[in-house]
Amino acid sequence: MRIFLYGLLAILCSEPLSAQPIIPPDAALQRAVSQVSADSLRADVHVLVNFGTRHTLSNQTDPNRGIGAARRWVLARFRQHMPVSGGRLSAKIVTWEQPQDQHRVNRLIHMGNVVATLKGTDPSDKRIFMVTAHLDSRATDVMDSTITAPGANDDGSGVASLLEMVRVLSKYPMRATVMFVAVTGEEQGLLGSTHLAQQAVEQHWEVAAMINNDMIGQSMAGETGNRDNTRVRVFSEGIPMAETAPEKRIRLATGGENDSRSRQLARYIKMVGETFVDNLTVQLIYRQDRFLRGGDQEPFQERGFTAVRLTDFYEQFDHQHQTIRTEDGVSYGDLEKYMDFEYLRKNTCLNLVTLYCLANAPSVPRNVVMDVRHLGNTTRLVWEPPQYGVAEGYVVWMRETDAPLWQRKRYTQDTSIILPYSKDNYFFAVQAVGKDGMPSLPVFPGIGR
Repeated sequence: MRIFLYGLLAILCSEPLSAQPIIPPDAALQRAVSQVSADSLRADVHVLVNFGTRHTLSNQTDPNRGIGAARRWVLARFRQHMPVSGGRLSAKIVTWEQPQDQHRVNRLIHMGNVVATLKGTDPSDKRIFMVTAHLDSRATDVMDSTITAPGANDDGSGVASLLEMVRVLSKYPMRATVMFVAVTGEEQGLLGSTHLAQQAVEQHWEVAAMINNDMIGQSMAGETGNRDNTRVRVFSEGIPMAETAPEKRIRLATGGENDSRSRQLARYIKMVGETFVDNLTVQLIYRQDRFLRGGDQEPFQERGFTAVRLTDFYEQFDHQHQTIRTEDGVSYGDLEKYMDFEYLRKNTCLNLVTLYCLANAPSVPRNVVMDVRHLGNTTRLVWEPPQYGVAEGYVVWMRETDAPLWQRKRYTQDTSIILPYSKDNYFFAVQAVGKDGMPSLPVFPGIGR
């Protein structure tokens, strides 16, 4: 496998990124992908819909209806897989009291995020790779906590994806820790994800990447009726929300508006997803979220974490945030009959391969800089080995300044390289590669002497 990797990466390639095989075949990963089941996803969405409503302000004590029953069921489903994990999997509900506000919380309410943690096999590796979806649902009136609000796709699809990933990945050891979180209160103002992101800050979690899944199981467009279950969107911020003044100066000096850490994560998802998931194209949307809207990745971005959002390629607005009804022959409501479970399966696989590759790769190269002591038509990059894991070598990526994706690469086992390309005309990044071929996230270089 190592010979394969070196042979693959030793030559400077000129093909588009989508044409390049990046990672050697991994039998365990391929087996895990094959175990993701559309039928299992369908069954979990069916249960979530049958809670009637999962509105944040709904009943918390009813055993069969409301957000409380849904939380307890998700917790039980997570815990089902603890025996096969070899002691690595744990699950709990993290609770807090949410005060009344002037927005969408009309009284003090008891809140809870359902968290499953799959510990990494390397106790010295402190990284956490996090994947989230929101458990709560709503109808047309965002404050109506009693009306039926099935929330099949928004966001039963994301929660079902979490459950399926825990079911499959609990059987596979990974070096770093993966955390699966069904957050609540998204529809009332990103309450659960805000609490989670603040918890990560206060408890000094090393969240290396966060993926938010919100509506990933519906493949038909509203209005046009177009269908496409071969494409999924990944939204990533360009200029970081938490950018500091020194970071801004470096960005302006290097032209790094399209190279935030979140954008590198988005490109990584495309790279590994299109390598291992058949018939799925990852469409990178260079926006923080959909036009004038937001999601649970934003509280993480606000606190400086690397975070992106995955969502359907098309949205069907008749089946989103709608009270169930029929008007003028048009059926409204977020019902499971409108979902595409094969599409949900592929999007779940996309999450799974990304988490598996990241959690088994070394951490990113440290202190990556372009040496700017001298002007010239070559570029010298220098870096230090990763903090966690062992890098067998490094991939140095490059692209023209108007190109959205990495175009060429070189492989080296050194911690510096001189490229016969001008830093005026190209962008660069450096990626650590482990002995099994798993690559870290790429790092866009700063400036050094």
